Amino acid sequence: MKTLMVFDFDHTVVDDNSDTWVIRCLPDVTLPDSVKNSYRKGYWTEYMGRVMKYIGDQDVSPDRVRSVMETIPFTAGMTDLLTFISENKSTIDCIVISDSNTLFIDWILQASGLRSAVDRVFTNPAKFNELGYMEVQCYHSHNCNRCPVNLCKRKVLELYLSEKADGGVKYEQIFYVGDGGNDLCPTFCLRGNDVVMPRKGCTLEKLVSRLESQTDDSSLRAKVKVWSSGTEILEELKASM
Repeated sequence: MKTLMVFDFDHTVVDDNSDTWVIRCLPDVTLPDSVKNSYRKGYWTEYMGRVMKYIGDQDVSPDRVRSVMETIPFTAGMTDLLTFISENKSTIDCIVISDSNTLFIDWILQASGLRSAVDRVFTNPAKFNELGYMEVQCYHSHNCNRCPVNLCKRKVLELYLSEKADGGVKYEQIFYVGDGGNDLCPTFCLRGNDVVMPRKGCTLEKLVSRLESQTDDSSLRAKVKVWSSGTEILEELKASM
């Protein structure tokens, strides 16, 4: 029996939004209004395609994009937490489910030396095309009306757990760590002994708090532990082992 750590990435593992951090690779560190104002709610990945096209149009090289992404700060205490996880892989599995993209997350984790802590990353596929432009694709399609069109984190988590169960792995406890509105849906598949950990002061904490106050609503079964730093998450993880 193992423990599973599930992390969101932006404003959770790292202390900013990787998709907006990339703007720093532009000479004037800003987007034109035509790109800024083109976002439609629920269609972030489509919007990021336009952002990366604009960056490519400014002749920003892939190496420049990568070097900027590698400077994004980790959330306080998170490197210690991931180091602990990497040192205890016999008892802890760790996955990331994020609306960022494969290149950003891999670059950031590799630069920090923490890639070995994470077993799987579920996020939007990204690559550079033959012109040197970064292209981002939607992770999958789904029928969940709670989630952005490109990613339902609950569907990802349920498929992962089913796949592991088929391989004989069952988790004694699951910790889900996140901050945003798209982190609410996966908490509904957690069990009573699992733990949902919303970041203090962020959207997920408010949504979970609202659910907890609805005594007739049994959709959220997991225990709730609010966190402000990776150190607090590490303390919860150690206490459960």
